[in-house]
Amino acid sequence: EAFTALRARGAKVTDIAVLVVAADDGVMPQTVESINHARAAEVPIVVAVNKIDREDANPTRVRQELVQHELQSEDWGGTTQFADVSAKTGQGLEDLLERILLVADAELELTANPKAEASGPIIESRLDVGRGPVATMLVQRGTIRVGDAIVAGDAWGKVRALQDYRGERLKEVGPGTPIEILGFDK
Repeated sequence: EAFTALRARGAKVTDIAVLVVAADDGVMPQTVESINHARAAEVPIVVAVNKIDREDANPTRVRQELVQHELQSEDWGGTTQFADVSAKTGQGLEDLLERILLVADAELELTANPKAEASGPIIESRLDVGRGPVATMLVQRGTIRVGDAIVAGDAWGKVRALQDYRGERLKEVGPGTPIEILGFDK
């Protein structure tokens, strides 16, 4: 139940769903559930067939199984972008990124006003021993700056610091950027 809620929320806050399917396992019940959540959120799906570096990998079988769920590779006459990747070796990751950009350019009209007040979903939050409450936000519109007042649910505060995914401190962050925010009261 918790994973179902997690997948549903993830599909709602994203612009493109990247469905990762293991080439040695194939389509599992949670894969079908993820497909259904992405369709309910009306977001395009890009498929990453992972673990292609393993001896028992069978990316063709994964493609065949996904056809049953109406995800057919462009190579097979369909409309879904597929990329064969290995998270372990890094093989195919550049191809996956290119396919994500292709879908973004072809199917989405991604625009945001950077001059508006910042808003977007909080992806996760945690209590860090040295830094206090830390929230990861995906800025969907506007620009967030150090010193801005912030509210998320019943938590509030003032932005003390902004950090990107590399841990670098920033003074402001615009649309389309994931950021860690320090300064919430809880």
